[in-house]
Amino acid sequence: MTASTPEWTPAIERELAPLYDRVKHVIPSVEWPVHGAYIAAINALKKERNAIILGHNYMTPEVFHCVSDLVGDSLALANMAVEAEADIIILAGVHFMAETAKIINPDKTVLIPDLRAGCSLAESITGADVRLLKQKYPGCPVVTYVNTSADVKAETDVCCTSSNAVQVVESLDADRIIFLPDEYLGNWVQTQTTKELILWQGHCEVHERFTAAELRDYRTSHDGIVILAHPECPPEVLAEADFVGSTSGMINWVKDRRPPRVVMVTECSMSDNVAVECPDVEFVRPCNLCPHMKRITLPAILRCLQTLEHEVTVDPEIADRARASVERMLAVGRGQ
Repeated sequence: MTASTPEWTPAIERELAPLYDRVKHVIPSVEWPVHGAYIAAINALKKERNAIILGHNYMTPEVFHCVSDLVGDSLALANMAVEAEADIIILAGVHFMAETAKIINPDKTVLIPDLRAGCSLAESITGADVRLLKQKYPGCPVVTYVNTSADVKAETDVCCTSSNAVQVVESLDADRIIFLPDEYLGNWVQTQTTKELILWQGHCEVHERFTAAELRDYRTSHDGIVILAHPECPPEVLAEADFVGSTSGMINWVKDRRPPRVVMVTECSMSDNVAVECPDVEFVRPCNLCPHMKRITLPAILRCLQTLEHEVTVDPEIADRARASVERMLAVGRGQ
């Protein structure tokens, strides 16, 4: 056995049997010995390091259900990062999420298992872009999706997520608002508010690939299917959906309504993760995978715990300004 290749033993198999029973319909039995060896090693080393793993909804099931201590969408992870008591926070997600965790927890060590886990949407805009927009539209407050870099958050009045974007926009005492950077999310928010939104042409490379024709094909080929779509999808896709909402919104909709058959128009792994808790629902899986999220694997997480790489840092001056925009977002959610 080497540090990078944990051993699968009968003792570990017995220990993890209840866990596998929970995830067996989304993780094939042939894969479990490989995953299980890493899961046992990661969970043991977490205790030694006093580390906690925050897992985004787009993680694969073996990461999401088997090693993550706290899970959720961007807003949930931001809140969890505030309350995390561990010395080390490992972000099983993408880089902007790790930056947000560091911004909120400046005295904690925040690690990301793979530095290449970026985000096409976050990379669509820079702090310099925001400064130019503020010059062009003086006096307009800036609302920025949390799927952005710390540099962008530092130029922002208040952040938002897809689950609270409308609430954040409505909380501002302004009729005209700069809303960044996701154009499709902004288009959807515009349908929910009378405020005028100034938008940026940023897109998520996963959600923008969905088409209205694809959704119509699902209805034709799967009787009685219910279509749930994330607001980062193009407007014509949202028009075909039965429900539009954030990742947590879609998850709660399925858990509460228990439709016989559903398609979740978002990153593919989320259907697997919800299926664990809703085995009575048939999930039709549109397999648009986020290549960045999929860089976060069990071997990468174990290596991260062993080496304490890669640490995410944020310039203190930028972090202070970015923290204010994140805290304003959290205060809106708390009704403050």
